[in-house]
Amino acid sequence: MRVLHVDPERAWGGGEVQVLALARALRERGHEVRLAVHPAGTLWSAAGAAGLDTVALSIRNHFDVLAGARLRRLARHSDVVHFHTARAHALAPCLAGLGVRRVVTRRMDYVPRGGPYARWLYNRVVDSVIAISRGVERALVQGGVRPERIRVVPSAVDPGRVAVGAGARSERRRAWGVADTDVLVVAVGALERRKGHDVLIEAVARLAAGPSSPPPRCVIAGAGREGEALAALARRLGVSVALPGFLPDVGPVFAAADVVVLASRAEGLGVAALEAMAAGRPVIGTRVGGLAEVIEDGRTGLLVPPEDPEALAHALAVLCADPAARARLGTAGRAYVTTRHGVAAMADGTIACYGNAP
Repeated sequence: MRVLHVDPERAWGGGEVQVLALARALRERGHEVRLAVHPAGTLWSAAGAAGLDTVALSIRNHFDVLAGARLRRLARHSDVVHFHTARAHALAPCLAGLGVRRVVTRRMDYVPRGGPYARWLYNRVVDSVIAISRGVERALVQGGVRPERIRVVPSAVDPGRVAVGAGARSERRRAWGVADTDVLVVAVGALERRKGHDVLIEAVARLAAGPSSPPPRCVIAGAGREGEALAALARRLGVSVALPGFLPDVGPVFAAADVVVLASRAEGLGVAALEAMAAGRPVIGTRVGGLAEVIEDGRTGLLVPPEDPEALAHALAVLCADPAARARLGTAGRAYVTTRHGVAAMADGTIACYGNAP
């Protein structure tokens, strides 16, 4: 089968991690795989480093006629075109009449915007819709996507992506000025409001103001529009929060962490949660979207309400004070991810959506 993956985003996030893992898995199964990506994007260089065939495709907006024409030329040599972002999906009508199977993956757990136009894109323009969690599936149905068109294929994690050498933990902690005795809380994700990093900073500030043990050290790794605002918030609240920017090699980041937090306001599934669990780290997540499907409260991690810094501070205080609980949750989380979120299972589910492609 000849599969063309379309992801024109320049930034790197959990979705791009999944695209790369899926493309590699399909290639290993003997399928012919190409990626249509932005030539200046991180996925372009990552796919090239993995030896995958890439073609340049930049999309300015949802109505980029020139990009649609180029995509149509590229698709003539494919059996399946798999769209991985909203901007990519918007070009699906350009492939009408080619006889290729069109599939879209939805990763966000909010109702698709666009009203009748969005419903047309999902119900009429593509052949199959992949939701990465039940939460995403519910949002699609609420937005008018017909349930029979949706298949849930959860995101996956490659344990090799978080594997590190013996000295990686101490080396990274030294680089951040974190002592062996410090408890380090890490968040990995785009510096955008939906990720709730401001809630994490407020929670750490509450711990710092408390009468008990010293507050944890905090690192938020990522890039985005909220960087300056988050730094200003930390200064205003008087807490030390490191913002090292985007770190493509997440293995040492998770190795350095004692607790990983996803304080998200919205989350399709949470690739960072899966990666942290695969690294054996305890995770605190919010009860939104797919996070509540991945994290079983009290067994594979802890769940707190979104936008509730007090609840998050309490959960942090519990784990910061209890190394045994951190170890127990980390071990259970790693076992869960290994058995339920392997790349092979994601590839199987995706191929089923491709069906009997022409």
